[in-house]
Amino acid sequence: MRVITEEHIHSFYTMKNSIDAVEKALKIQQEGNSMSPIRNQLYIEETNGNFLSMPSFVGELKEVGIKLTTIFPGNTKHGKRALRSVFVLMDGTTGDYKALIDFSLLTVFRTGALSGVATKYLARENADSCLVIGCGEQAKGQILAIIEVRELKRIYLYNRSIEKALILKDYLQNEIGWDGDIEIVDNPDNYLGQTDIIICSTSSSQPVFNGKILKDGTHINGIGSYMPHMQEVDIDTLKRSEKIVVDTLGGTLEEAGDFIIPKNRGEWDPKEIYGELGELVLGRKGGRETESEITFFKSVGFSTLDIVVASEIYKMAKAKNIGRHIEF
Repeated sequence: MRVITEEHIHSFYTMKNSIDAVEKALKIQQEGNSMSPIRNQLYIEETNGNFLSMPSFVGELKEVGIKLTTIFPGNTKHGKRALRSVFVLMDGTTGDYKALIDFSLLTVFRTGALSGVATKYLARENADSCLVIGCGEQAKGQILAIIEVRELKRIYLYNRSIEKALILKDYLQNEIGWDGDIEIVDNPDNYLGQTDIIICSTSSSQPVFNGKILKDGTHINGIGSYMPHMQEVDIDTLKRSEKIVVDTLGGTLEEAGDFIIPKNRGEWDPKEIYGELGELVLGRKGGRETESEITFFKSVGFSTLDIVVASEIYKMAKAKNIGRHIEF
């Protein structure tokens, strides 16, 4: 079994690699050549922590695996990561262990890449500004992916605690060397009329912006709200969105409070969902059709993404002889 650390991954893996892998995974999922059950969630009330397990199998790759993720928001107060992940990759024919991969960075990358693919198909071609609501670890991957598919000139950052916004600004300027304008804002609603793309990356249980004042042509990526009690976007956003696209229909209707809450109130019907992102990638449905339509992509994640990314990482690391081999 090859052990691949985050340091190893940093040395050879890029957001472009991740976007390519995610597009491949979306096609595989859409064509039905995989098994990816809805993830199992274990909520730990005393620490507001979450333990998530996501098994998957892809026949095309002949590989099976599982991702284990913990999310402990309080860790940041102690200088520790809030999100940690590990992936165990196995031979889908024999069950032999192939790799143990530190998946913390890759969870951020593949979630970002998913939004990158959605932005590629749904945002206006000339979109050049982005409002980020929620500046934790996932926001880094979101921005990296958007920069990959659109030529951004300005990014607005909003977070309830300004410290995270400052850390994200420093990351963009000094770690990845992005040279566009970055502004930390104190009220996202004041910037809805100036932004083309909105990223929602929070664990909020209340909508984080006012959908009534969205400007025409806006594209929204919602990647927080991954549990039924969470809600980042309001009913006005859903009603004004001419195309609502999801990563998987089953997962979002089971887990996404953005849909579950208004559905349970009788305010919204899931039939309003336009389709799954894989349908756009395969050309079965069209993406953005006009400059003025508002589009919304909702993601809760699905395990086919992880196993395809893990398989790519394993092949690249093996070809470069990167990682430590152990008998297990």
